[in-house]
Amino acid sequence: MASIVLYHFPPSAPCRFALMTARMLGLNVNIKLVNLLKKEQYEPEFLKINPQHSVPTITDDGFHLWESHAISTYLVGKYGRESGLYPLDLKLRASVDQQLYFDAVVLFQRIRALCVPFIYGTASSVPDDVKKGVVDAIDILDTSLSNKTWLVGDKITLADIANVATLCNAEVVGYDLSKHRNVADWFDRCKTTIKGFDENLKGVAEFGALVRANHPAPLFP
Repeated sequence: MASIVLYHFPPSAPCRFALMTARMLGLNVNIKLVNLLKKEQYEPEFLKINPQHSVPTITDDGFHLWESHAISTYLVGKYGRESGLYPLDLKLRASVDQQLYFDAVVLFQRIRALCVPFIYGTASSVPDDVKKGVVDAIDILDTSLSNKTWLVGDKITLADIANVATLCNAEVVGYDLSKHRNVADWFDRCKTTIKGFDENLKGVAEFGALVRANHPAPLFP
């Protein structure tokens, strides 16, 4: 099997989602770091691969693809159709897609709006509406996990990997997951089930350090 090249920025939750998907599939991944803070994504060689200059990006046998949800579903489709990570059953797959869209459009965007201004030093306090947006999103996730082990079906799927990668960024800046019993229990299951989770946590720690460099106190005291 040819090695897949993953252009990766460890603090990025989408990058960590794509990497954990590859680890779950047992794929040989050649990681190439792209430091967004140093604007390495604008280097000419990278722009030839991805004119959108975003990470994660993969190259697989000459095929270039970016956007973590597209990457992860592609990897499962090509290398792990029977893995259960992206179910073949139409209704289960649609439910996974629903949770992937929730991650991309709601959870990730709200946590990003909370944290990124501190990474770039453009904020000194957390607006109440931004904080409430994060809490509301995690409330939705908690409700989605009521009486369930995983977000979709009875096995771990891409829905869990995507959402937990994003949620890690809230926890590392001070969000107390124990306020949401379903989420807290699910988070613990993800830790012990997802291959590469410890590797993910190293990137999470880097993300937390970037935020704390400009705001040492927890964003959720």
